[in-house]
Amino acid sequence: MKRLALVLVIIGALNWGLIGLLGFDLVATLFGGATSFLSRTIYALVGIAGIYAITLLFNSRDDKDRV
Repeated sequence: MKRLALVLVIIGALNWGLIGLLGFDLVATLFGGATSFLSRTIYALVGIAGIYAITLLFNSRDDKDRV
C-alpha cells in the first residue's frame, strides 16, 4: 500500500511539475481532458495517495525503513 501511494504521489508531483513549468497537463492529455471521468479518477487517486502519505510522516522509525 505504501509503495502504491508513493507511486501515485510521484505521478502527481511530476504532473504538477509539467503544469508549472510547461503548462502541460499530462494526465489530461493521456486520458481525454481534465474533466473526463478517467482523468478525474486519476486526480482523485493521487489526492487520496497524498492524504495517505501524510500518515507516513508520523509512523515509527522502523516502519519508514520498510517502505
